[in-house]
Amino acid sequence: MSAENPDGAEIVTNPDLSEMREMSKKAAWSVSSCKPGNGVHLLRDDNVETYWQSDGVQPHLVNIQFQRKVKLQLLALYVDFKHDESYTPSKISIRVGNGFRDLKEIKSVELVEPTGWTYISLCPSESREVFVQTFMLQLAVLSNHQNGRDTHIRQVKVYGPYPNPVPLQEFQFNSLEFTMYSNLR
Repeated sequence: MSAENPDGAEIVTNPDLSEMREMSKKAAWSVSSCKPGNGVHLLRDDNVETYWQSDGVQPHLVNIQFQRKVKLQLLALYVDFKHDESYTPSKISIRVGNGFRDLKEIKSVELVEPTGWTYISLCPSESREVFVQTFMLQLAVLSNHQNGRDTHIRQVKVYGPYPNPVPLQEFQFNSLEFTMYSNLR
């Protein structure tokens, strides 16, 4: 897999997914179009042999909407140039916002004959933040390899940080009984 990053988009190689949680199950998914039998559900079936296939003019869109604002760190795509050739995305745009009306592009990525999982950091390049907060994430396929018209994407996953189980507050133990149990051994 190779990728060029004209806009500073970060392709992550071998991310530590154990420190992130998969957020896709908490979202409502939709696509701009699909061929009969190759719908949006195939993006989430955990089978890299199946694929969503668009049907229509570009850009082809995958919309991921959450009920509440979430923190996202990583977008993972499974695409296969060896099998899909001209159906493989070559230029994608990643947009975030509160809904369809206020989406803003945060990353633009060019993929060169990708095969397998491609991990794209969603962290803003100009910021020190390690995640982006949003209600909606949109993946837009702007062009395909060999000027292909329709797109095949085999899987999409979105990862975010685990929530902090302990709220950030200082406990003040004043009595002898409380101080005995204030530390873990």
